[in-house]
Amino acid sequence: MKKHLLLRPGAIALAAGFLLLGTVCGAEATKKPVRAKAPDPALQPVTDIAGLPRVLLIGDSISLGYTLPVRELLKGQANVHRVLTNCGDTTRGLQQVDAWLGTGKWEVIHFNFGLHDLKWLDAAGKYVAPAQGKQVNPVPAYAENLRKLVARLKASGAKLIWCSTTPVPEGSAGRVKDAELDYNRAAEKIMKENGVAIDDLHALALAHLSKWQRPNNVHFTTEGSAGLAAQVASSIKTQLAK
Repeated sequence: MKKHLLLRPGAIALAAGFLLLGTVCGAEATKKPVRAKAPDPALQPVTDIAGLPRVLLIGDSISLGYTLPVRELLKGQANVHRVLTNCGDTTRGLQQVDAWLGTGKWEVIHFNFGLHDLKWLDAAGKYVAPAQGKQVNPVPAYAENLRKLVARLKASGAKLIWCSTTPVPEGSAGRVKDAELDYNRAAEKIMKENGVAIDDLHALALAHLSKWQRPNNVHFTTEGSAGLAAQVASSIKTQLAK
């Protein structure tokens, strides 16, 4: 006659717990460690070199792309700082501009807003087609905000350079192709009224889009950012020479 091993309910639960723990631990052991994302070197503070003029870059991720090559091109000629974040749209710019300017003296400020003003978002803040959401800042609101920003930047005493918003291609999430054209027209009018120098990055990028811009994306390749940087550095040098 065979003997059957009987386990009490508590023992069964304990055994099951050990089995589950072993399974979980085994699964955890096979997971690859999560690597912390390296900080963007463009967002690291700059230590001034005494005797060199101070330059400030204000802008979105397009400016993040050209920050480092601009610094390299102006090495030994200027201390090139940038706002230590993606500056976003003009509404955020008005809220943060005083903090961005700080208390130091700026010789030249090179700035842009636009790509974040013209985008379309739903209630959750996700990129959507126009019929499914709301535009962050339509052209009239953008122009009103930009006028206020220009007034504040002029009050800093710095020489100002506005750069035109680069092209929005077909298929770019949350944005409509060529929407930047109306924004640039409105901004250019404000800059001319205020005697602000213009760096036409839009025209430059348009001439090289197939090589410089990523497909269906407002952002640029490394080569594209370097191309933009060359013109940004040149526009800054022109103002420094004055």
